[in-house]
Amino acid sequence: MPCMRSLLHVGLIAGASMFAADAFAADWLQWGFEPSHSANNDVEAAVTTANVSQLVQKYSVTMTDRSNSAPVFAQGITVGANTLDLVFFTAQSGRTTAFDAATGSVVWSKTTSGGPSPVEASPAIDPNRQFVYGYGVDGKVHKYAIADGTETTTGGWPQIATVKPSVEKGASALAFATSGGIARLYVVNNGYVGDAGDYQGHITTVDLATGAQRVFNTMCSTLTIHMIQNGQNGVNDCADVQSGIWGRPGATYDAATDRVYIATGNGQFNANTGGFNWGDSVLALHADGTGAGAGLPVDSYTPTNYAQLDGSDIDLGSASMSILPAPAASTVQHIGLQTGKDSKLRLINLDNMSGSGAAGGVGGAIELINVPIGQSGLKSQPAIWVDTSGDGATWVYMANSNGISGLKLTLTGANVPHLQPTWQQSSSATSAIVANGIVYHAGSCAGGTCILARDPHSGAVLWTSPVIGSMKWQSPILVNGALYITDQNKKLWKFALPFTDTIFADSFDG
Repeated sequence: MPCMRSLLHVGLIAGASMFAADAFAADWLQWGFEPSHSANNDVEAAVTTANVSQLVQKYSVTMTDRSNSAPVFAQGITVGANTLDLVFFTAQSGRTTAFDAATGSVVWSKTTSGGPSPVEASPAIDPNRQFVYGYGVDGKVHKYAIADGTETTTGGWPQIATVKPSVEKGASALAFATSGGIARLYVVNNGYVGDAGDYQGHITTVDLATGAQRVFNTMCSTLTIHMIQNGQNGVNDCADVQSGIWGRPGATYDAATDRVYIATGNGQFNANTGGFNWGDSVLALHADGTGAGAGLPVDSYTPTNYAQLDGSDIDLGSASMSILPAPAASTVQHIGLQTGKDSKLRLINLDNMSGSGAAGGVGGAIELINVPIGQSGLKSQPAIWVDTSGDGATWVYMANSNGISGLKLTLTGANVPHLQPTWQQSSSATSAIVANGIVYHAGSCAGGTCILARDPHSGAVLWTSPVIGSMKWQSPILVNGALYITDQNKKLWKFALPFTDTIFADSFDG
C-alpha cells in the first residue's frame, strides 16, 4: 500500500469542494480529450479567466517510473466502498497505474514484461468507463478493470499490436472512437530512437465489443497482417522499413468524414508510381481501419518534397492530423491541419486530400506556411479551440521549445481557408491544451519550468504555477477544476482551485 507523508490540513471551503465536484463533473478519456484530439475540454466550467490566478499546488507525488505521456482521467469510479476520481498513466517501463486524483495515492498498478522500453503511449479509458487500456513492453495492449486493475485475458486480450517489439514500440497514445454504434481502439506503432531495424509503421484497429482487429501497414500496404521480424518480403514482412507513426495523439478520428487519419514519418514513398509505400504521408482510412482495398488507403496527402523530408529525417508525421472546424462561407468544408519536423503548417482538404481525387497523389495542400515560432525537429501537437462565446472562429495553438503562437483560421477573398498568425510568445512549451477558453502549457519560467495559463486571443499570461521539473513530451490535462501533469523527475503534480480541505505537500511511494 502507498505510504502518505507530510499531510498539511488547511481549513478551506467544504461547500465549494462539493460544488466543484458535482457541478463540473467530466472525464478526460484519451489524449487530447476526444477522438479528434483537439486538446480542448469544452465542458470545463470550474476554472475561469476570473479565478485561474487562484490555482494552487495540491500535491507533488513521486511515481515509481517516468511517464513521458499525458494522463487520462475518470470521475466517480466505485472502488470498494468508496467513490473516487482516478487519474491514469502508462510509464516508459510499460507499467499502467491508477492514482486517486484527490490525494495522489496509488489505487492499483500493473506491470508488463517480455520486451524493451521505453513505452511512450498514453493509456485510454473506454467509452463505457469500465476498462483502461495500456500499452505494454510486450507489444500488446492490455485491458484492465478501471476500479482494481484486474486484467482481461479472454476474447483476444491482451491484443497484439506488434510481434516484433524489439524493433517496434508504442510511441503514441492509444485512441478510441465510436462510429455506427461500434467503439474501436486505435493503436499505432513506430521504431525506437535511431530509426534502426526491421520496423514498419502500422495501425491496429480493435473492435472493443468483439475483440476482432484489422491491420493497415504503411510499408508494403498490400499486407494486412502483423509482420514478423526479418521475414519473407511480400509474404510476412517488408524489405522496406521505417514510415513510423508517432505523433503524440496517435490516430485521429473525424466524425464529419467518418474517417481515421494517421501521419507517417520517414520511409520510402512510391505510391504515386504504383507502389505501396507511404512514407511522409497522411493517410485516411475507414473508421474500421480498412482502406479502399488492394493496399490503398481511402485517400492520402503527400508533400511534394517527400524525398527531402525522408533524406533529411524531417518527419512529416512528428505530429498527428488535427481537425479544424471550417468557417461558414469556406469553399472547403472539411479541413485538416498537418505539421511536422520542418515546422510547416499544411491545410488539407479532407474531401480531396491531394487534389487529385484519389489516394497516391502528391501535393495539393490548400495552404503551406511556416510555424510563427519554428523549431527544428518540432514534435508537439497543435491544440484547437473554437471561440463559441466570441466570433465563432477556429484557433490553432502551436507550442515548441522556442515558443508558443496563436493562429486564427480565416478566409481569403475567394473564401479559401487561411491561417492568420495572431500572437506569439517566446516561452518554451510542450503540447498545449485549452479548457474553458484558457490555454495551458508547460514551459520556461523564472527559475525553471512551470505551467502557464494564457489568454487565447493574445497569449498574455493569466497564471504561472510554482516551479516543477523539466519536460520532454509531457503535457497537462485540466478537468473538473484541477490540472494534472508529470515531469522528468517522476513527479505527478496537481494544481487546483482552493476548494478542497486537504493539501498533500510531499509524496506517496508506490
